[in-house]
Amino acid sequence: MTISGASEGIDGVTHVAGHKLDGLPDVTDGGPDMVQLIAPDGSRTPMSSVNEPYMEALKAITAEEVRAMYRDMVLVRRFDIEGYSLQRQGELGLWPQLLGQEAAQVAAGHAMREQDFAYPGYREHGVAFCRGITPAQVFATYRGVSHGGWNPADHNFATFTIVIGNQMLNAAGYAMGVRLDGLVGTGDDTKDTAVIAFTGDGGTSQGDFNEAMVYAAVNHSPMVFFIQNNGWAISEPNTRQFIIPPYKRADGFGFPGVRTDGNDVLATWAVTRRSLDNARSGLGPTLIEAFTYRMGAHTTSDDPTRYREDAHVEAWKAKDPIARLRALLERENHADASFFDDVDAEAKDLAAGWRRSCVEMADPEMTAMFDHAYIDLDPQLRAQREEFAEYLASFEEASA
Repeated sequence: MTISGASEGIDGVTHVAGHKLDGLPDVTDGGPDMVQLIAPDGSRTPMSSVNEPYMEALKAITAEEVRAMYRDMVLVRRFDIEGYSLQRQGELGLWPQLLGQEAAQVAAGHAMREQDFAYPGYREHGVAFCRGITPAQVFATYRGVSHGGWNPADHNFATFTIVIGNQMLNAAGYAMGVRLDGLVGTGDDTKDTAVIAFTGDGGTSQGDFNEAMVYAAVNHSPMVFFIQNNGWAISEPNTRQFIIPPYKRADGFGFPGVRTDGNDVLATWAVTRRSLDNARSGLGPTLIEAFTYRMGAHTTSDDPTRYREDAHVEAWKAKDPIARLRALLERENHADASFFDDVDAEAKDLAAGWRRSCVEMADPEMTAMFDHAYIDLDPQLRAQREEFAEYLASFEEASA
């Protein structure tokens, strides 16, 4: 089959418009359109036409708020490490790591207002943490002792979505409701509401994602699509998912798309803050692509050494989001050694409680799986529940 505009490069690999259709992607270069405010060495990047629209939003942030984001990034990384370790010890059934994506998630969490509503996938532990959800609540989900871990209404943060892409349609529907309820464009900062939905680069290939884009566009919904492009949809590289970057896909649906350096917490905060502000004011949806990298495995059932090159991982370690922000804080004298020591000590102290909360969780009653399927059990489910209860009781009788 011949692809229009395709040619074979000197490496023997087919290319379309400069994008490889086989082999490994160049996952370290975000390109000239990427918004970046902090370079990997912690210095400020030069002013450019790409960065300029977000400088106004950046003026609103204080050194104290930047220190708070640094703290949250460190705590979220420790939270993630504990989740990984607990799964390896047999305490959790599964754990999807976010190692390396802390800046993207903490930035988004800090950019939201209290009334905004978030729809996560299954890796958004960092956003959950910023919305006041505890590690114990997240662990309960992956330990299988909870039907969701938290009440979404308590945090304006939906439960994790394992079905890839489904959260996008849920968010699009909620955003339509927000608009119909008159909670957009009123000028009241405590009332106007935006909806933000998260997925990875692989999620953009799902039909649900594209249907949600259509729905949000035609309804002019107050919604932000937040894509964490970490280079791989499990073992499938970007080059086998799409031939244009995700942020450009928004053009085809009629609303703005922005690529931000997902390892730069200030750039991602400014882009997300501006996008959410636009959504609340009635300017419609925006797609954000946070260009980042998951340095760990997709989940604890995955072995990335089978498909990733060590050189890519090492290249991204040099772009570590926590080290980058620490370098900026030190360079600009916004934090001293005692601040960093205190944050590290806090993370260590909290981790002990997080581990204890997980291993001490009580197992639910086996019949609890029926309790929240519907508000009222229908006759068929009630009969199944009773039959299952009798089955469980038979083991007690046999051991008596």
